[in-house]
Amino acid sequence: MSKALPVFALIDCNSFYASCERVFRPDLAKVPIVVLSNNDGCVIARSADAKPFVKMGEPYFQIKHKLQQHGIVPFSSNYALYGDMSERVMTVIESLVPAVEVYSIDEAFADLSGITQLDTLGRQIRSQVLRTTGIPVGVGIAHTKTLAKLANHTAKRLQAQTGGVVNICDPMKRDWVLRNTDVAEVWGVGRKMKLHLDGMGIKTAMDLAKTDPWTLRKSFSVVIEKTARELAGTPCLELDEPDPPKQEICCSRMFGQRLKELPPIKEAVATYMQRATEKLRAQNSLCKKIRVSIRTGMFNPEEAKYANGVVIDLPYPTDDVRLLTKVAVDALDCVFRPGFNYSKAEVLLLNLCQPGEYTDDLFATSQPVEATKVMSVLDQINQRWGKGTLRTASVPANPTWAMRRELMSQSYTTRLDQLWKVSCC
Repeated sequence: MSKALPVFALIDCNSFYASCERVFRPDLAKVPIVVLSNNDGCVIARSADAKPFVKMGEPYFQIKHKLQQHGIVPFSSNYALYGDMSERVMTVIESLVPAVEVYSIDEAFADLSGITQLDTLGRQIRSQVLRTTGIPVGVGIAHTKTLAKLANHTAKRLQAQTGGVVNICDPMKRDWVLRNTDVAEVWGVGRKMKLHLDGMGIKTAMDLAKTDPWTLRKSFSVVIEKTARELAGTPCLELDEPDPPKQEICCSRMFGQRLKELPPIKEAVATYMQRATEKLRAQNSLCKKIRVSIRTGMFNPEEAKYANGVVIDLPYPTDDVRLLTKVAVDALDCVFRPGFNYSKAEVLLLNLCQPGEYTDDLFATSQPVEATKVMSVLDQINQRWGKGTLRTASVPANPTWAMRRELMSQSYTTRLDQLWKVSCC
């Protein structure tokens, strides 16, 4: 008796950043939207109706007139909002399926093996996510993860006909999708790979599925071999296990303006350390060493260039933001040089370990139990009342050096003072 094939679904949010902005701005439901990178630099996301007019990566200052001409509304990136909305979407998905792999901020794979009414479940997922979060999603269902990606792409491309859900577990439906999909749309096939495949006469996803896998492995890599096998219906990829704890944690940002004095740079480093240690404690790790660095802008020929950093060993493995902040801020005295216009600072936590994974020296000090308790209370308060409710005194509430976000929407779901307000007529 042959083993039943697994069934995967890919649930992907439509134009996620733009959709998040529209949830709380129903007046923008039919208005094209773009979202900008840090410091309102360039376009990093577009709604579907903005794509014909704006390319990804276009600098904002160069396209302001084009946005006005086509009625396109720009937004500064609001990562607090996007992250919270992503968690809400994933929570809904997890409540409806047996197992989930969160693939990115706006995508998740689900294991639907053993479920019979696949189309019904796909429509239920789409309806439930839209009803509870306001975010539209596409659902692709297939026997392999690569085919599920392709089905999801088809669900979005032909949304009027598919209703946003495509199931290609049936071989005839699968072959139709493969024949009508350019090879460039296949998961893992980039621009350079497409050129090589074109040279071999591989133009469609079907062509790739029919190509000898061993030839692809010898010509390219095992990744392309697995892609071809998955397109042909042979599962090679499973749902990933949870990622292991990170071995390094980095937090760095460009300043909203050039900084010439040391005090505001110390404020920035303290702020970045606050964020880095939150991630450190979230994965239950301790830090043995840190690196602090600063640099000027590197692309303006009229500005003097300077970059420097320093690595500091800590007295003991710790997750105490107070100790880590003091060490990082004090280290800036060693690397700061007057006379330069600084554009960026970075905090890097190194040599991370889990509690109990290191051997204490008999005479070495270790993190006090009281410090561990304080950090636990700090995290509990910030989780309940919002990030930054409690912070070290060196972290300013409204820094003058913060990133430019002149077009940022409110943090509707993460700040009590910015809750959505509905007025009754």
